[in-house]
Amino acid sequence: MKSLCLVTVGVLAMTLLIVSISLLVAHVFQTVVDLQVKQGTVLKNGTETFEAWEDPPPPVYMQFYFFNVTNPLEVLQGDTPLVEEIGPYTYREYRPRVHVQFLDNGTKVSALNPKTYVFEPQKSVGDPEVDLIRTVNIPAVTAMEWTRSTPLQFATEVLLLLYQESLFTIHTVHELLWGYKDRLLSTIHLLHPEIDPVFGLFNKMNGTDDGEYVFLSGETNYLNFTRIVEWKGKESLSWWTTESCNMINGTDGTSFHPLISKDENIYIFSSDFCRSFYLVYDSSGTVADIPTYRFVPSPMVFANTTVNPDNAGFCVPPGNCPGTGVLNVSICKQGAPVFLSAPHFYQADQKFVKDIEGMHPKKEYHETFLDINPLTGLVLQAAKRMQINVHVRKLPEFFETGNIRTLIFPVMYINESVLIDEASASKLKHVLLEASVVTGIPFIIMALGIVFGIVFIVLVCRSRGISEESTEDERSPLIRTS
Repeated sequence: MKSLCLVTVGVLAMTLLIVSISLLVAHVFQTVVDLQVKQGTVLKNGTETFEAWEDPPPPVYMQFYFFNVTNPLEVLQGDTPLVEEIGPYTYREYRPRVHVQFLDNGTKVSALNPKTYVFEPQKSVGDPEVDLIRTVNIPAVTAMEWTRSTPLQFATEVLLLLYQESLFTIHTVHELLWGYKDRLLSTIHLLHPEIDPVFGLFNKMNGTDDGEYVFLSGETNYLNFTRIVEWKGKESLSWWTTESCNMINGTDGTSFHPLISKDENIYIFSSDFCRSFYLVYDSSGTVADIPTYRFVPSPMVFANTTVNPDNAGFCVPPGNCPGTGVLNVSICKQGAPVFLSAPHFYQADQKFVKDIEGMHPKKEYHETFLDINPLTGLVLQAAKRMQINVHVRKLPEFFETGNIRTLIFPVMYINESVLIDEASASKLKHVLLEASVVTGIPFIIMALGIVFGIVFIVLVCRSRGISEESTEDERSPLIRTS
């Protein structure tokens, strides 16, 4: 009976160990979890995934920082500009998806994404309707660039003198953001109705959308979850000079496919940047005690053409490349000489930093990043940081430009951030716990195998000890003499 029990324990221990190792090698339970995640990450009406995509619960905040010019007269004489950062002016951003329609048997979804901004005084440094900022007079600079060396040059100069316009202007934060009626643009509007008489860096961008998107639902391939295939009815852009630069790649940056790996590139299309770009793995961490991978823009994205020849397609006109870290988007901004960069020219050529006194680029404040849970692809924390600059230079045709140096002049930058809310974090932790339990089954089986193995060894040792003791007695004589 003891021998049978011993054999049973030994066989059970060996079986459990073999089964657990086989399950680990075959990734059986990990495959089950991955399959469940893939099947659950599809845009289907009535599911939690769809509801979270349609109206994301985590709060989004948009912070605006302005660069106030403190030495305008000296700048016009050729001195280095001195700017002072003022901000943040914080707005709560609401961005539900509306007019959602399922297309092609549920494989595609179309939607509009209007954004509404509500001022948050407690998170701001002042009142945007009161605080004044001195910055580059973008309407005047744009008009001068439009009309130089054209028959309208003289008329523009007359208007600039009539309205007493200069290279710098003073307006409230609210006016610079959401718009004010500009006298120069109003006059140009009479001749060219397509020119908006109201100027604002975010004019007509509060309560409006940037066009219809068509996304893949992930129904046929989880890797295509929320990938953009059309924007404004087109499958590609037309601003840039090469096919690859005009491609619409990736998602809109708010959602990604599950099972993210450290080796892959995360593609995003941003209408603000007028292009697609990609992010690469930077580090691992946690947000709200949930594991994350941090992805940041690749240095190759805004590298000069000597480092990344593929970026030549973004040089418009061809060959006119501003340098590393700066993108000329005038072609998609009605010809306004607008250049985009990271805040404070972070990771840009040092010449841009040195040209402006007051630039202090720092990774922790000025880098764009995404913290993504690798299993689910959910964004737990993110920050999109973008600086708006204006290209200014001396134009002999217009005395308003004085002797200013050729500069990429910073106007303001944004920090659009999101952090997962407690309710969403709690739900995600529950999902991850269930996944951990399932994937941990082989280890539980292995632990049981080890326990039974230890019991087997103990029983074997005790059995041998008893056997040896009995043998000694058997060898002793039946009658002992003293």
